[in-house]
Amino acid sequence: MDTITSLLLGIIQGLTEFLPISSSGHLVLFQNLFGLREPVLLFDTSLHMGTLVAVCVYFRSDLKKMIVETFQFVIDLTKGRRNLKEIHDVPHVSLALWVLIGTIPTALIGLSFRLSLEKLFGSLFWVGIMLIFTGLILAITRIIPTGYTNRRGVGLLAALAIGTAQGLALIPGISRSGATIVCGMLFKIKRDLAARFSFLLSIPAIIGALVLQLNVEGLNNIGILPLVIGFVSSILVGLLSLKILMGMVRKGNLYYFAPYCWAVGLFVLTLRSF
Repeated sequence: MDTITSLLLGIIQGLTEFLPISSSGHLVLFQNLFGLREPVLLFDTSLHMGTLVAVCVYFRSDLKKMIVETFQFVIDLTKGRRNLKEIHDVPHVSLALWVLIGTIPTALIGLSFRLSLEKLFGSLFWVGIMLIFTGLILAITRIIPTGYTNRRGVGLLAALAIGTAQGLALIPGISRSGATIVCGMLFKIKRDLAARFSFLLSIPAIIGALVLQLNVEGLNNIGILPLVIGFVSSILVGLLSLKILMGMVRKGNLYYFAPYCWAVGLFVLTLRSF
């Protein structure tokens, strides 16, 4: 693999993994446009590692508080200084709990329907339809009143629903970030928290995907330079994408991405007819 291709794939991964435009849908599109084969395992893994690093760096404050406060809460629990009912009084401990609970439906969907979902990667028709559907999901945010999203916590039902939305986003063309953030907003969760929860929830999902990749196939040999370029570019572009998206979510401008998804979806459907 040459350095230009690795740089291009790293940029695409960093942009589409976080912006609500479907990374899987764009992967299928670029494969068909340029005849790109799916990256070898080691390179594909390095790209996902890059986006994982980007999420962890961007949300390092939340992650640190979740780890430290959860550890302290467990200690207090074992020593009788706290009880389980008080978990909601410690925001980052409850946030960690909701991430754990939200991961359950994602894992069940991924493990149960993985083979069926993988078959959809060869269908331009379904990718186009799902991109248009993603645009509709994002467009919903245009009519959600600002005062509607006022919940400062996630909650059990919302965590399960958002985790289910993340699982369904395994279908190529459905944006993971778009589906989960909008789902959170529909449960009245504050926009900023809905976005934070969405990306914190993506961490175990990305790790799970990496584990499955490594279990399914053996590592392939690849030049060190393309590997590093893809990894670094996915981190840098991923951090930029996260900053852009978080700003747009806070301003209530998530629907700006809807026309793009509709345009790309229609383009994919048109491409299919040739």
